[in-house]
Amino acid sequence: MSPEEAGGVINKAFEGLDDGFQTIDLRSRREDGTLRSTDGREWGEERERRCGWGILRPAWLQRFRTAKWALFWLCWAGAIQGMVVNGFVNVVITTIEKRFGLRSMQTGVIAGGYDMASFVCLAPVTYLGGRTAASKPRWLGWGVLVMGTGSLLFALPHFLVPPYKIAGEEPDDLCVGNGTVSSSLGDSSSEGGAWAVGIFVFAQLLHGAGATPLFTLGVTFIDENVSKKMSSVYLGVYYTMAVVGPALGYVLGGQMLKIYTDFVTVSSDSLGITPASSAWIGAWWVGFILSAGLCLLVAIPLLAFPFELPGAAEIRASKVSEAHESAATKSTAFSALHELPRAAAALFRNPTFMFLNLAGASEGMLISGFAAFLPKLIENQFAVNASQAAMLLGVITVPAGGGGTFLGGWLVKRWRLACAGIIKLCVAATLIAALFSLSFVLSCDDYPYAGVTTPYNSPSVPNADRLTADCNVACGCSASRLTAVCGADAKVYPSPCHAGCVRALRRGPHTLYQQCACISSETLPVYFDEENNASLPYSAINSACSSECPYLWLFVFLSFCVMLFTFLATMPALSATLRCVREEQRSFALGIQWILVRLLGTIPAPLIFGFLIDLSCRLWANGACHLYDNLHMSRYMLALALVGKFCSVLFFFLAWWFYRPPGGNNNNAVAPDVDLTHEKTNGNVPNGPSTITNGALERTNGTTNGYCNQALECSEHL
Repeated sequence: MSPEEAGGVINKAFEGLDDGFQTIDLRSRREDGTLRSTDGREWGEERERRCGWGILRPAWLQRFRTAKWALFWLCWAGAIQGMVVNGFVNVVITTIEKRFGLRSMQTGVIAGGYDMASFVCLAPVTYLGGRTAASKPRWLGWGVLVMGTGSLLFALPHFLVPPYKIAGEEPDDLCVGNGTVSSSLGDSSSEGGAWAVGIFVFAQLLHGAGATPLFTLGVTFIDENVSKKMSSVYLGVYYTMAVVGPALGYVLGGQMLKIYTDFVTVSSDSLGITPASSAWIGAWWVGFILSAGLCLLVAIPLLAFPFELPGAAEIRASKVSEAHESAATKSTAFSALHELPRAAAALFRNPTFMFLNLAGASEGMLISGFAAFLPKLIENQFAVNASQAAMLLGVITVPAGGGGTFLGGWLVKRWRLACAGIIKLCVAATLIAALFSLSFVLSCDDYPYAGVTTPYNSPSVPNADRLTADCNVACGCSASRLTAVCGADAKVYPSPCHAGCVRALRRGPHTLYQQCACISSETLPVYFDEENNASLPYSAINSACSSECPYLWLFVFLSFCVMLFTFLATMPALSATLRCVREEQRSFALGIQWILVRLLGTIPAPLIFGFLIDLSCRLWANGACHLYDNLHMSRYMLALALVGKFCSVLFFFLAWWFYRPPGGNNNNAVAPDVDLTHEKTNGNVPNGPSTITNGALERTNGTTNGYCNQALECSEHL
């Protein structure tokens, strides 16, 4: 049956269109206004779903029932997902550690909760939402609502704890004399914030479950409702917004951290504290409240879309007729559930496919781990606050991540690379990224932290913890309230009490400490009080000591290069995965790859990174780390980066080594151009082993290569 007889349209009709963004409706309309198909069949109201919610489907709303508006709202949903999961969550890691007394291992569990939920929900969501009778927009809308619920839940711990106490507000924060040490130093085994971890993990599980339909059913919904020629354009816009989302999260999240966490009830100026103070806790929760509201605004229009847009049936018929002959000749390996193990075994016996999966897992581990903990590394190594670290990463994420992804796809098309050449490109890009990973060699000296990295100016006390010295032994300092201050002698002291300070003065956003017994300095710095027009000498101040480390901008530049070449290999790796398997195996192969990358890469990555960062801690108190060893932290990160990149290079190389292209030629780095190597005549390739029917290339000799999709090898599509 021809496409016209089937009520569809032929592929040439779409080729002649100059505006793929217009919704195509080829159905004729009778005089009474009812719709019929091209062969005269009636289209009932049940077939043509209207835009709306339940019985509320006004006529004015139908103008938005187009692919452009569906793409618009899906782009916002994808941007919000990236902003929350890959932006806000990563930015607030160090803040919630300090606020709730958490270890990096615990925050690693929080960061990994998203991938855990995505892994569990993938199969049921794609199966149930992909059925013929299912409405993909409903799955997408409810998923966005679930994601918004997760954001609300993530902010909940802020409202379950009392207002944050700043050093200097309580008498115990100063040296009162005749006191006793209230408790010894804590360690990494404290479970004070276990309840908060449970809430954060559950919120991340909701984030993962709600975001699962976005890049599965969302991609399918777009592809089903636009022509094949414009599908790549729509999907390109969609994925671009997904890259912009994390950058927005870093920038906006960093700005939120400049606001004091309890700004609703108290002003930070009245507390004498600034974002530069070690005791500062930013408003980490505001971004999640904002995200929940945005999710609600986006979910409402998504739920209004029908299960398919006008013209989708014609587009679907065209795509079926275009690929009908090739599909009929393919193997039915997926026609029965009991044949699934055999199909999986065929993929597992494909060495190129398996090594590409392992390379993807090692790359995914590095991307996931550094996305969660790179802000923490910058904060501790280069003495910048959380807001500045988030801003730096936000600025380099878009040009490095987005630019690298675009450049990788462009190079494959520009050089017309075949499967072997694509894998070589992955090897080269990953090798260059590994060289730039040596940036983690850069390490700044530790702060002169009294009692830890440098001794006090007074004798130590036998049988006491290392923060106690003769100058503060009578102060009764609490080991659970460590809020570091910078002394006039350029040393960092765990708290005003540990510095032996007996007096505190609040002047504007700063708190000045005087008469500090542990601080000895020939000349005291002076603070000018503009309000009273007076100069006040002080022994310590509640802000960070200045850092002399000159490597910050060099590290940022090298990190940009690492990110650029890492993302440059992502699209070529995906293209190689699609080309090295048979065409009927591609969807199943991507599913297998998704599972392996999560199981071996993105899920365990935050746990491994968090564990190694905890090992570099030098001072534990109240369950959280207050001081890291910069040298050990940088060496651990360097080891992870080099080992991960070495594994990626090795696996990409082995994928190329074991790859067997069609015809047994192992050096086909460039794909042959069908237009240049054959003369087309009415869709047939004369005197050749191939025929082109309605745009699809078919092999007529009955032979297929086990490791290569020959149709893709001989096309310019990628």
